[in-house]
Amino acid sequence: MAAELVILAWAVVLGFAHVLLAAAAATAQRGIAWNASARDAEVPPLAGVAARLARASGNFRETFPFFAALVLIVVVAGRQDATSTLGAQLYLGARLVYLPLYALGVPWVRSLVWVASVLGIALVGAALP
Repeated sequence: MAAELVILAWAVVLGFAHVLLAAAAATAQRGIAWNASARDAEVPPLAGVAARLARASGNFRETFPFFAALVLIVVVAGRQDATSTLGAQLYLGARLVYLPLYALGVPWVRSLVWVASVLGIALVGAALP
């Protein structure tokens, strides 16, 4: 299996971790009754770590489709190379680092890590003709 596909699979696991962590933090803040409800009632916005985890999850969902699409295109086209592998590794590594940085509220470095993940996407795409 292409290395890019293995990394894509791990990025899916990371995406699921984003969802679980954000949901757990929201439930901790709003309560189990809210989690089990139909969520029709208005609730105050999330705050602190729960809000940051929700935003980090949303941010992951914004970049992941581009990454996944490019990985699949590169592999189907048979264009994977050292650059596309490096790009996939950079994307996944940066996204792994991004989550705790966002959860902890670390400014600037978090933004630089996001830029690194976007660079990873660009490197995957650079393998295309």
